[in-house]
Amino acid sequence: MMLKKVVFLGTGGTIAGTAVSAGDNVGYQSAQVGVGQLLASVPSLARQATAECLECEQVAQIDSKNMDWAILQQLSHRVQFHLQRVDVGAVVITHGTDTLEETAFFLSRVLAAAQLADKPVVLTCAMRPATADFPDGPQNLCDAFVVAQTPDACGVLVVCAGEVHAGPQVQKVHPYRVNAFSSGGPGPVGFVEEGHLRWVRQVPLMGAELDAEAFARRPVVDWPRVEVVTNMVGVGGATVRSLCNANHGADAPVRGLVVAGTGNGTLNHDMELALEFVRAQGIRVVVTSRCFSGQLVVGRDAIPADPRYLGLPPVKARISLVLELLGLG
Repeated sequence: MMLKKVVFLGTGGTIAGTAVSAGDNVGYQSAQVGVGQLLASVPSLARQATAECLECEQVAQIDSKNMDWAILQQLSHRVQFHLQRVDVGAVVITHGTDTLEETAFFLSRVLAAAQLADKPVVLTCAMRPATADFPDGPQNLCDAFVVAQTPDACGVLVVCAGEVHAGPQVQKVHPYRVNAFSSGGPGPVGFVEEGHLRWVRQVPLMGAELDAEAFARRPVVDWPRVEVVTNMVGVGGATVRSLCNANHGADAPVRGLVVAGTGNGTLNHDMELALEFVRAQGIRVVVTSRCFSGQLVVGRDAIPADPRYLGLPPVKARISLVLELLGLG
C-alpha cells in the first residue's frame, strides 16, 4: 500500500516538554522541543514512514493551558491549507492535553465537512515529557501515524494510549495517568493494536460549510466574550450579575453565558432569576450539565434547553456559542 503524505503540525504541550530529571513526570517545562525534532527522535516512526510521506510545521510552541482564540484560528487556517493540498492525505497535530478536547471540538466545528470525510485530522499528545524514562509521546506519535494512514479514517480524531476518540466527544478525565481521555458513554471509536487500527464504531462527522479564508481573517478581538458559570451549593446569581454588570467597565461586554447546571441542567432559584434578567438584556444563555456523561433531557424549565447543546459539556458549549454568535453556529 502506498503511504499517504501526512503533515505534522506542532503546537507544543507535554509531548514536547523537558525536565531536569528523567524521573520527573510532573515538574517539567512544556513546549521545549520542536515537532521536527520530536519526529526525528522516534526510530520506529522512521521505520514506518519514508521521508517523502512526512512533513512538519511548527504552528505554535505553548503549554496548552495558554491556548487562545488567535492560535486556534491560525491552527485551523493551517490545517485547512494542508487539507486542500492534493498531495496531502492527513494532518496530525501534536498538542498539550489540558485543552486538547477544546481544540479537537473547535476543529470539528470549523473545518469543511467535505474535506473531513476524506482526510482525517488526528490530534495526539503525551502525559509525560519527552525526557521521561518511559515517555508515552513516541508511541502516541506512531499510533497517530497509523490512524492517519488508515484508508477509511475520517473526521477529527484524538489518539492517546492506544485509544482513538472522536474529536467532538473526547474529554480529559484524569490529571496524571497516560490514558487520560474518555468519550463517556459512547466510548472510543477504535483502538490501535500492534500497528493496526481496529474500529469499534462509526466516527461522528460534524464539520462546517463556511468561508474558511474569511474565517481565518476575522480579527479575534471582535469575537464575542462568552463566560461559564456553575450552579453549586451556596452559589446563587451573584456571579451572573457581576459578570454582566462588568459590561460597563473596560473589559469586553459579555455576550453569552454557558451555565453548568446540576443534574439535568437544574438551577437554584436565585441563579435562575439572574439568568432570566440578563436574557432580557439580550445576553445569550445556554444551559448545560456539570455531569460528565449523558446529555440533558428536555423538560419544562424556565430557561429552555437548546437542542443543539444538549450533549455538550460546558467548555464545548462555550465554543459552540462563540461560533453561533459569530454567525457560524
